[in-house]
Amino acid sequence: MSDARVLANAAAARAMFQHGYDNYLEHAFPHDELRPISRTYTDSLGELGNLKREHLSETYAGVALTLIDATSTLAVLGNVTEFTRNVRWMERNLNFDADVRVNAFECNIRALGGLLSAHVIAGGDIGMLEAAFMPSYKGGLLPIAHDLGKRLLRAFDTRTGMPYAWVNLRRGVREGEGANVAAVGSFSLEFGALSRLTGDDAFELAATRATKALWSLRNRATNLLGNTLDVQTGRWVDRSGGVGAGCDSFFEYLLKKHVAFGDEARSPIHTGPHATAADAFSDAYVAATKHYRTPEGWYHESNMDTGAPTHLQATSLQAFWPGLQVLNGDVRAAKKTHARLWSVWRKYEMFPERYQYVDGTLHASERYYPLRPELAESTAILFHATRDDSYRFIGEEIIRDINRHARVPGGFASVKDVQFKTLEDHMHSFFLAETCTYLYLLFDDSFLSTRNVIFNTEGHPLPLRDAMRAAKARAEEEEEEEEEEEEYDEEARAKADADASVGGSPVGARDGPRCHVLDADRDAHTCRDDSDCGVDADTCAKRKCSEHRYCYTPA
Repeated sequence: MSDARVLANAAAARAMFQHGYDNYLEHAFPHDELRPISRTYTDSLGELGNLKREHLSETYAGVALTLIDATSTLAVLGNVTEFTRNVRWMERNLNFDADVRVNAFECNIRALGGLLSAHVIAGGDIGMLEAAFMPSYKGGLLPIAHDLGKRLLRAFDTRTGMPYAWVNLRRGVREGEGANVAAVGSFSLEFGALSRLTGDDAFELAATRATKALWSLRNRATNLLGNTLDVQTGRWVDRSGGVGAGCDSFFEYLLKKHVAFGDEARSPIHTGPHATAADAFSDAYVAATKHYRTPEGWYHESNMDTGAPTHLQATSLQAFWPGLQVLNGDVRAAKKTHARLWSVWRKYEMFPERYQYVDGTLHASERYYPLRPELAESTAILFHATRDDSYRFIGEEIIRDINRHARVPGGFASVKDVQFKTLEDHMHSFFLAETCTYLYLLFDDSFLSTRNVIFNTEGHPLPLRDAMRAAKARAEEEEEEEEEEEEYDEEARAKADADASVGGSPVGARDGPRCHVLDADRDAHTCRDDSDCGVDADTCAKRKCSEHRYCYTPA
């Protein structure tokens, strides 16, 4: 692919993000997610994964979930100015003391993962090779993340140590909540990072205990797991498992736990022949290859006791698997699996939730595409592993198809039926956090050129263990220094914040801003009308006042 075409596709991916992000700021912020067709909002943190819409809060008014989720993408795009604004807003406004029942898994990967990622990027703790995005940043997001982590930690108070799927951020857990494999086994990255950045080991120990308990429930003859279980008793409710929905990120986090933290003393999932996450992943991967994969490269679900196929379907969430295969070094198998999945996208110009590959038909009810990132993720990873331009051409088609079928004036809408291309009035936060991130990295990976990171399952970059050790050591030194320092000079902080809003030129960004005028309320960016809003440093565009009275930069 020519350099000009690569640049054009990077610009197209950036434009996709900007269109969705700007519309979120104008029509939905500080609520959770955008309704792009009606140009309104939804406070969806209490609804994620809650298909029956049970036990919804009457008082919850959102925590700016999309803003939290999209902030690391701004860093990947090199937008220091907007990244800085978001961090400052989150430091001053986020509060998770809310009477709302949330899916612990979703809240962990989106909100906690987003906060931790923004924290380490702002402070320069990713990879130790790149200067901080915000030289004046004092770590204000970490206490917020610590508070949220403690609220999620209450879900782990079970006899088995495996967490409930649901927890009320203020009141704790209702009795009788169940969980699936992915929900139980996908805390190790965020909780591990939180423990190492704060020095509070409770999080990493809880995540490790949960993973240990879950892996101990596998069928020892097949090394397979089911899908859904009772976390109090450890009894399987659904004994059919796979690498897709309900199980996917369990496999992902076994391997990424090893990559992120190595085989340190608190990392083993149990003693004995499978002492580490890497050992468990090795056995789980072999079992998945043996019992889930067809000779053609499709994956299905199987009974955990017999290995017999149960559901002969490809699911959209399986599309992360080729990327994980690359991380495991199995590139040849990854190419084969990716080719099967890409054939489904080409057929519908997007990926349905379920595709019955035996007869080549759509599932009767799960025919939607909610702008998921998994195929884009695996495509980007395969390109960077092989440097095969065919994957960039695939990414170009994905960008074209999403723009053609899902772009509306108010953002990007989920597709309700991939055959008829009918739309649904919802833009999930993961579209900005993951789909746009991976499509951009496919054509411009400058963010990664000087950083050594691992991505959580929501697309948030987190540092590897050496960076977190150094970050923890620095945090301890700074805490000691702060005990001896005088009260921080607010005037100096204001000047540093203004400088941070203007300055900074990370790889991939322009050499420097051309113009900048601060908003009247430089901390919260609230406004009465457009006259209260300043001028954007990156684009020189006059910022506007949204209907919710917050300044934003229009597209």
